[in-house]
Amino acid sequence: MPAKSKSKPVASPEQQTRLWLMYPPRLITTPVIWQLAQKFPLVTNIRQCSVTDEIGIVSLELDGKRADIKAAIKWLEKQGIKVEPVEINVMEN
Repeated sequence: MPAKSKSKPVASPEQQTRLWLMYPPRLITTPVIWQLAQKFPLVTNIRQCSVTDEIGIVSLELDGKRADIKAAIKWLEKQGIKVEPVEINVMEN
């Protein structure tokens, strides 16, 4: 009996993106990530954060469709939040 051929997985429009969000002082007490989750069909995961009276910095992971992630980033920027991709450096032995 011939071996079953494995078909290549179909490319999914789903992706995972990690972002740095920098909040201005006026937004530090606003539940922006909750609002984001209500507006867009994305899974949010806070990976790291630091909040003071002057600034909020959040490392946020977003899972979902590429178009929804792009729309969410535009919405965050429209709110006054600076958004930058997280660059993951991999060191080889």
